Amino acid sequence: MCLICNVIEMIKRGENPYFVRELETGYVVIGNHQYFPGYSLFLCKEHTTELFYLEDDFRDKFMREMSMVAEAVMIAFGADKMNYELLGNEDSHVHWHLYPRRKGDLDGYSVNGKGGPVWYVPWSIMGHEKYVVTGDKLEEMRIALSNALDKVMEKRG
Repeated sequence: MCLICNVIEMIKRGENPYFVRELETGYVVIGNHQYFPGYSLFLCKEHTTELFYLEDDFRDKFMREMSMVAEAVMIAFGADKMNYELLGNEDSHVHWHLYPRRKGDLDGYSVNGKGGPVWYVPWSIMGHEKYVVTGDKLEEMRIALSNALDKVMEKRG
């Protein structure tokens, strides 16, 4: 079973503390590493490696829901800009990485002094244990994102 399928199974068993909300096409979770505060993911319910393998109606709904999740992340965590990644090279199960970005958040890692993609920050830094969120802070984040999802879903339907 793939890593994302394992995460989804943990959600279904009530064993994933990062789980925020189940939507029609996927699961919203807070990223466990918070170098970029508010980093979240949207995991597709269907195990597939590419968007174009999804049935058209499901894919369209998945993209719509992902957009609503991204808007909620932006609202909940006060982002200036959102970055979206759908890579799947390591975990070949369609899932979105949603990074809230803020001015100056590369903290010296920018190549051109104007910012850049999140992966300018080495994983040895971004994935460091000091950025793992747990306990009360994680619960605050889950509540903030859930409340923002309610607002976005009410507005966008």
